[in-house]
Amino acid sequence: MEVARDALYERALGAYLGFAVGDALGATVEFMMPSEIQHAYGMHRDMIGGGWLKLKPGQITDDTQMSLALGQSIIDSGGWSATAAADAFVAWLKTRPVDVGNTCRRGIQRYMNDGSLAGEANEADGGNGACMRNLPLALATLHDDAEFARATREQCHLTHHHPLSDAATLALGRMAQILIHGGGIKGCRAEAKRLVAAFPAFRFEPYPKRASGYIVDTTQTVLHYFFITDSFESCVTEVVNRGEDADTNGALAGMLAGAAYGASGIPGYWLKRLDKDVRQRIETQTGSLLGLAQHVKKDPR
Repeated sequence: MEVARDALYERALGAYLGFAVGDALGATVEFMMPSEIQHAYGMHRDMIGGGWLKLKPGQITDDTQMSLALGQSIIDSGGWSATAAADAFVAWLKTRPVDVGNTCRRGIQRYMNDGSLAGEANEADGGNGACMRNLPLALATLHDDAEFARATREQCHLTHHHPLSDAATLALGRMAQILIHGGGIKGCRAEAKRLVAAFPAFRFEPYPKRASGYIVDTTQTVLHYFFITDSFESCVTEVVNRGEDADTNGALAGMLAGAAYGASGIPGYWLKRLDKDVRQRIETQTGSLLGLAQHVKKDPR
């Protein structure tokens, strides 16, 4: 039993650290096209910072920052609270982060103005900003499918109220959970098929070769490369070299690949470059979020 718990933690930690690694690696080439990346770097695989945000090597962006804010709100509240999450996003926004997505900013400001925890359904909300930050919630509800689905929709609607955003966030979160539970890539493939069957827009075979911040492009890119690669390094490298929204796409690819191959499967030269404070916070949050999930499993409400 102890071995099983250790393996579960290894995969959960791999998902969270992998997310941050993909974010920090991809940020260098965000908004570049593949041909531009090839001209500048050949194959981009070094965590060197820079990019349009002029980051330090190993520095993360809003993807990981918002995830950490969400994760801490869940820990401090002893479980999911939409109000606590919204307050955490407000506090984060007030720090003047290096980057904020327009839809995220608009949703947070709406909450600041009127206290509402969801906006109206909006065709303009089809970006990947809700999906990118949902991993802590997937960890905290690891043993409760119904709570994961309910809370995920609430989490999404704080800033993004769009059926495709909801669907992808649920599907990628479930895939991470499947992998953390040891269900393997085969289990993820079944979840991907369910997503495409319900929402054909997400069909990723053949790969359409778009990697923008639109949730469909993000999901297609992440799933395509996750299923055709066989290591954390190859998956994340291939995704970030597609450019465009490379930090978010890299983060979500890193989440799945990290959950599949475990924290030990993440190359040490990337982990050593990752911001040390971020790494420590992720390690602490992973244990606390899994502790909450185990408590819910033992004492269902």
